[in-house]
Formats: sequence, structure tokens, C-alpha cells
Amino acid sequence: MSEDRPPRPPFTRATALAKVRAAEDAWNTRDPERVALAYTPDTRWRNRDTFLTGRAEVTAFLAAKWQREHEYALRKELWAFGDDRIAVRFQYEWHDADGQWWRSYGNELWEFDAHGLMRRREASIDDVRIDAAQRRIHGPRPADEPADAPGGEPTGEPGGPAEELPLH
Repeated sequence: MSEDRPPRPPFTRATALAKVRAAEDAWNTRDPERVALAYTPDTRWRNRDTFLTGRAEVTAFLAAKWQREHEYALRKELWAFGDDRIAVRFQYEWHDADGQWWRSYGNELWEFDAHGLMRRREASIDDVRIDAAQRRIHGPRPADEPADAPGGEPTGEPGGPAEELPLH
């Protein structure tokens, strides 16, 4: 029995936005088992300098991550999309066991199978030390905030909708 995780490729702007929002919502639960169900059983990941294969490794990785990253809150933004690929930029805030707050900035490249499960994830992430007063992300995104709204970080770049790009 095959698993199905709509929306499925090929992506449109609307379905790519829905996929990004679903991923953001799932990651904000900090439930490794729930998050891992969005990936193929043999998914391949690169997260910073860590390489993972399969849901079991992803689940263990996420469980350890959220043991370290307290009060984790994430925002993802659609950057570009193609037939079976989506690129996102994101930021999340968290604090460590000593109470130091961090804002992590990153980019992800996603590739999906025909059932809408992610078969490949590549993430590049940088961490910036912040004070608690500098926090911008307080819990999951409100339901009335658009899925393509930026995560609150002024980038100095012109805004605009994500566009379909050849991501192959």
C-alpha cells in the first residue's frame, strides 16, 4: 500500500505554498514521528554537516534536535518551485539549556516523489546569537497569517511572489 501526502507534484504556486505551510505546521509541533511521515521511507537528508538516510534516522535526529532546541518556533517561506521540487528559506528561534536565545537562518531544497512524500532534503543553516528581547517568532504562525508572508526578517531585497524556476 503506497502512502499519499497531498499536495502531489507537479506543483503550482498554490500547491507549493500549501506544501510549505504544511511542513512549517508539522515542524512546529516538534513531534519527530509526525514530521518523519512526510518523508519517503528511504529519504535522503543533508542537514548542515549531518547526512541521514531513512525515516528512522530522521526521527532520531529530530528527537535529539528538539531536546537541545527549547521553545523552537519556525517560519518557512516559499522561494521557488518546479515540477517536483520546492526551495524554501526559513528562520527559527530557540534557546539552549543555558537560556541563550538563537535565531537560525537557512535554505532548504526539497524533492518529492509522485505521492507527495519528500525523498530528498538539503538544508544549509547558520545560527545567530540573539537576546530574548530580539525575538520575532513566538510560537506557530497564526492561522490568519499568509503562508507566503516572510518570517519577519528585513532582507533588503525586493519582495515578490515565488516564481516557477527550473530546479532540475
